[in-house]
Amino acid sequence: MDIAELSKILRENGIVGAGGAGFPTYGKLSDKADTILMNCAECEPLLKLHRQLLKEHAQEILKAFALIAETVGAKEAIIGIKEEYKSTVTALEEFLEEFPKVRIHKLPSAYPMGDEVVLIYEATGRVVRPGGLPIECGVAVFNVETLYNVYRAVWDHHPVTDKCVSVVGEVERPITVRVPIGTRIRDVVAMAGAITTAHPVYLLGGPMMGNFGSDYQPVTKTTNAVIVLPQDHSLVYKKQPNVANAIARAASSCCQCETCTDLCPRHALGHPIQPHLFMRAAANRDFQSTEPFVNTMFCSSCGLCELYSCPQGLSPRSIMAEYKGGLRKAGVKPPQVQAKPVSPAREYRRAPEARLEARLGLDVYDREAPLDDEIRGAKAVKIMLSQHIGAPAAASVKEDDAVSVGDVVGRAADGLSVNIHASVSGKVTEVTERYIVITA
Repeated sequence: MDIAELSKILRENGIVGAGGAGFPTYGKLSDKADTILMNCAECEPLLKLHRQLLKEHAQEILKAFALIAETVGAKEAIIGIKEEYKSTVTALEEFLEEFPKVRIHKLPSAYPMGDEVVLIYEATGRVVRPGGLPIECGVAVFNVETLYNVYRAVWDHHPVTDKCVSVVGEVERPITVRVPIGTRIRDVVAMAGAITTAHPVYLLGGPMMGNFGSDYQPVTKTTNAVIVLPQDHSLVYKKQPNVANAIARAASSCCQCETCTDLCPRHALGHPIQPHLFMRAAANRDFQSTEPFVNTMFCSSCGLCELYSCPQGLSPRSIMAEYKGGLRKAGVKPPQVQAKPVSPAREYRRAPEARLEARLGLDVYDREAPLDDEIRGAKAVKIMLSQHIGAPAAASVKEDDAVSVGDVVGRAADGLSVNIHASVSGKVTEVTERYIVITA
């Protein structure tokens, strides 16, 4: 199979990164990649989805991984997986002999090990250029569920119609379930039994980089987890700062200890991001140099600086995000710079995941959330036409149309885009420019 053929299959079957921003997977296929990486670092605390899925479907996922390596002509295929995931490693080792290009690289249990820039350095020793793409240094990265979707598309001719989602936190029975895309968050949470707090809030994604959402939001191709928290949990307050107040607090409290910069994972790899200098400039409205502000564009928004590093409990990430958004709206692009040498102190400045979990007040929720791999039903689904980076799909159905699971309901647009498919069989009851509702 060549790159054009595999790209067509992935585009038509709607495969995008199953987490993060959802980059269309066919866009990562390139003969410039001499190395491909499987990301099983499970970046965020509490999340277990990828290690569970890889353990359950090790052979299928390895077949998809090897196919991509062969298609792009990669010399090596590396599985980046935390060494503590022993049962998943054992499951992989059972089939590794069938795939001579594939090897396992065991990772320490630290955050944010799943950041692809960090993962690439850990597994290959290569540093991605600040603001650059992995392919520039000959690497392409794919996460576990994305590869499983590649397997299903190529061997089972099955498009992306469902998503694995972990439900953890204040629920009776934490669980990882497979649900039709477009299922309401409240219906997914109900699969974990009763909610065990009177005033729940829903954190969609991981505790560090996830965002709060409503219980009526639909599951998309990038929904990895729902963390149910009490309204008065400290993390809820920390993740919803008032930026004006945060700047005022920085002006009165930031002591320039530099801990935020010392523990910044991108700074340790030589990227020109120095949160302490930004905090000094922003708090004092010091615009003599634009560098501290422009360099916020190299921030990965991992949240370590404000949720772990800062001894004053200040909010560098949130303030930087505000400035970074303003620069982008103004049309400012990141400058072309080269990374400085990797810090020799880097390995001693990692954030241990267990300590981070305790610091966030989440260790009490670190319970088993077993994978139920059977597809659950849904009475109705709301399928968004934009679930990935790039151009949204265009609706290809109209109200009252009858559809079956897997039917194309949104055609890929020109440029970077993928098809969108019906996730349940039933009747189309609403069509807008943003979404399609199907009643089962």
